Amino acid sequence: MSTSGVQHIISKDNHSNSEPNRTKLSELKMEEMILNLGPQHPSTHGVLRLEIITDGEIVKDVIPHIGYLHRCFEKHAESLPYNQIIPYVDRMDYVASMNSEHAYVLGVEKMLGIENTLPKRIEYIRVLVAELNRIASHFVAIGTYAVDIGAFTPFLWLMRDREHILRLLEWTCGARMLYNYMWIGGLFYDLPLGFEEQCDEFVRYLKPKLAELEKLLVDNKIFIQRTANVGELPMALAINYGCSGPVLRGSGLRYDLRKVDAYSVYPEIEFNIPIGEGKMGKTGDCWDRNYVRVAECWESLRIIEQCLEKLTKEHKRTRDFNPQEFVPKKIRPKSMDFYARAESPKGELGFYFRTDPEGKSDIPFRVKARSCCFVNLSVLPEISRGGMISDLIAIIGSIDVVMGEVDR
Repeated sequence: MSTSGVQHIISKDNHSNSEPNRTKLSELKMEEMILNLGPQHPSTHGVLRLEIITDGEIVKDVIPHIGYLHRCFEKHAESLPYNQIIPYVDRMDYVASMNSEHAYVLGVEKMLGIENTLPKRIEYIRVLVAELNRIASHFVAIGTYAVDIGAFTPFLWLMRDREHILRLLEWTCGARMLYNYMWIGGLFYDLPLGFEEQCDEFVRYLKPKLAELEKLLVDNKIFIQRTANVGELPMALAINYGCSGPVLRGSGLRYDLRKVDAYSVYPEIEFNIPIGEGKMGKTGDCWDRNYVRVAECWESLRIIEQCLEKLTKEHKRTRDFNPQEFVPKKIRPKSMDFYARAESPKGELGFYFRTDPEGKSDIPFRVKARSCCFVNLSVLPEISRGGMISDLIAIIGSIDVVMGEVDR
């Protein structure tokens, strides 16, 4: 066979094995072209492929292509008992597993009607580790965003400090990222001896580091020029698209499920909800979304301090405390359709449960995950049109998506 014939077969096979572009070449106007960004590209924050219609450096349209990290979460959930689904929940947003677990176990406990029967020590431990994980998740978002813009030092600093959090969480359950720590009706284990003191020391260590980060990155002139007035997301558009988390609060809406739904022990804890105010540009731009994440790290530290105070005084450890005491051996909710949600670092993470129609099985009929990353990503084309390709990179990073949760 000739060389040209081999090349023809290779190109034909490659075309048939890849997803075609949504835009046809015949639809392009003069000077327009199609660029594919990703799915293997560091600035897409995972295996995300973007089909970009450009006119020179100007972005005319963006079409996201997803599904490269599909892990069959919802199909797995149809064949496993409720308690064995938790490790699969961890693997959706793998940089905020504690927060995902919190949403899931709260949902199942509400279906069983045991959400108000758990000891307060369990609830405060859950909130403590969830807020630690929230800071770790925001550190990944802020650090990688700095690299996207061209600043490398903040990334190194944040990864260094995130490592302290991962070591604390590893101390609690033996895993660095995928924890399986929160169980339906309790916890895998109580906090290790000395954890409260180490955590308090970490909080005191981190406060000056966060202040240093604000000077180095948030107030940096070059960073402001790259992010202010870029990717403006008006509040009405964010609401219409169903955005949540820092993406929605960056547009100026003070909406946080920890306050709105008042779940767990959050009503007993004092903290504020930071929002974007257009300090450096327009409200809802890339700078505002990043600013909200940095401000939320400060609020999470406040929450952690209050949890530590409760866990060392009012709800301190006792010899007879067993975090597995209320864990049911058989989890068989009545026949129902039920939706539960919680505030993950990226927004509203929800689980829609359809239990066994006869109420006799501990395996759910259906578990549908409502991914905040998926919904937030859907607004990308709207806020990217008319900008530069370099601005598109800044916009993607400001949304903070994890493809494991987008594809599920």
